[in-house]
Amino acid sequence: MSLYYEAAAVLANADNTGGSLKSRIYKQSGRKSSPAQLFALVTESAKWSVVLKDVVEKSGLLAEEKKLSPILALLLSHDLLISKNGVAAPANHVLKLAINRHKARLSAEFTKARIARGHPTLESFKNAVTDGENKTSLAGSGKRIQHPRWVRVNTLKTTVAEQLATTFPGYERTNDLSDVLCAPASSKIYYLDGNIPNLLAFPSKVDLSKSAAYKSGHLIFQDKASCFPAYFLDIKPEDGDVIDGCAAPGNKTTHAAAIVSEQLSKNGGSGDGRKVIAFEKDKARARILSKMVKLASADDIVSIRSGHDFLATKPDADDFQHVGAIMLDPSCSGSGIVGRDDSLQMHLPDPSLGTQQGAKPKGKKRKRDQEGISVAQSSSTIKLELDETVPEETTVQDKFAERLSALSSFQLRMLCHAMRFPKVCKITYSTCSVYFEENEGVVFQALLSSVAKDRGWRILKRQDQVEGMKKWNIRGLWEDGKLQKLGMTDQERHHVLEACIRCNKGTGDGTMGFFVAALIRDEDAPSEMAASYEKCAIEVLAHVEDNEWNGFGHEEPSKEEETVVTASESGTGKKNKKRPRRQKI
Repeated sequence: MSLYYEAAAVLANADNTGGSLKSRIYKQSGRKSSPAQLFALVTESAKWSVVLKDVVEKSGLLAEEKKLSPILALLLSHDLLISKNGVAAPANHVLKLAINRHKARLSAEFTKARIARGHPTLESFKNAVTDGENKTSLAGSGKRIQHPRWVRVNTLKTTVAEQLATTFPGYERTNDLSDVLCAPASSKIYYLDGNIPNLLAFPSKVDLSKSAAYKSGHLIFQDKASCFPAYFLDIKPEDGDVIDGCAAPGNKTTHAAAIVSEQLSKNGGSGDGRKVIAFEKDKARARILSKMVKLASADDIVSIRSGHDFLATKPDADDFQHVGAIMLDPSCSGSGIVGRDDSLQMHLPDPSLGTQQGAKPKGKKRKRDQEGISVAQSSSTIKLELDETVPEETTVQDKFAERLSALSSFQLRMLCHAMRFPKVCKITYSTCSVYFEENEGVVFQALLSSVAKDRGWRILKRQDQVEGMKKWNIRGLWEDGKLQKLGMTDQERHHVLEACIRCNKGTGDGTMGFFVAALIRDEDAPSEMAASYEKCAIEVLAHVEDNEWNGFGHEEPSKEEETVVTASESGTGKKNKKRPRRQKI
């Protein structure tokens, strides 16, 4: 098979095949073309497909070249007109001969399209297509923005001042985040965040994945919103050990470890021996967590419980007698992840357009003899989901409410379990979801559960929150019809919502969609668990089995997955597991 036949085969029946583009490319064995080359060809062609669709239709290519399907025509046109290396096939290859016969007409139509869009050169046209990807408008300014590259400086190894002097010499600081959001790809500017310490924002196209600082663990790619839970926990020396109940791949874990380390340094090293206990049920993901922890030099502080389920722990066990704080970021729908609903669309040319006198081409059911790729295309567009962790279940719309209900039930169970730990006095609960059911809905039910009432748990009010979180203005929301008032007054409900924090994606804040709330326990609350705990939330969760809440998964990209493969790059991709997984950013 040639590169183009293999790419067309990947795209055939894409809407019904399931899984993401990456998983379909990297999981399939036996191909002659490299996965990176296939991925680059498909994604780059998709970016240009609106333009190329028009070019192919107006040239009449499909009317004269009966062996070309709409997909093949689009892929070949991309490499002929845009790729630096041209069509990747021998000179006498049937596909190269077919596309070259129409080079003059295709080039002429492409030039017309470029000029009509106001671009004097091909290079400016390319920049416009690249910079236009995943952009939204900045409210009130008319400017186009891109999600920034957030970088947390790992204070276990270095400082912000040291990194600015060594990794970012020549970069200019701006005090306005919108400068970064709207900056051209080549801009050397950075923004020092005002909410989270040691967090920097750079233009989205800045490539730091090959820098020595990133490879050595001095810099960690972590979305701003993902930094909220560890910072919000406001870890103090008197809190003792910290549990991360859903740890892999480890960004939040190492962030918590860095905060613990800073606390130890401020106290002259007193209290040494404090730990961040990281639970990861999946052993494969626990290995990723272990690598991340070692790279960040957090292994002296982090104790990894590989293959251990946080829900299966006994809160009163000796191992947890010094645990005073818990961080929970359980499996969720991942609906707030940037790029989850910004999937590429490949717009296919219509074979009936560009023919003489509007006649439709014959042979609509014809197939290519050896490869079996249909010439006719059932749809004018193909949706390309790039996130390889997107589970197939998300495409089943009629089961969405059912899956969301199962997820929120599991999340509630996790939060209620965390409340059982005898010495724990603070918990942060977070998701990268935009749905009320997984966010405020879980918090409200947890606060009104038996375990919360028996142990004195309440929401951490806004005025008592750590400074960076206190001044965050986007707060919790209420959705009528989702929950009853649960016995709360309107004023009590307002206090809870005001204490919750939300982040919205695609805004001038530069974050993904996220939710976080902090819960604390009054010191004078009863220290022993009431016997009624077994009725706490469990009575409404009895029908929920572990495999039911696995319907959605979200997993933070590993370092390998952070690398963006372009048409001129090559590399390897990480294989996707068959079962859905949790994602954290």
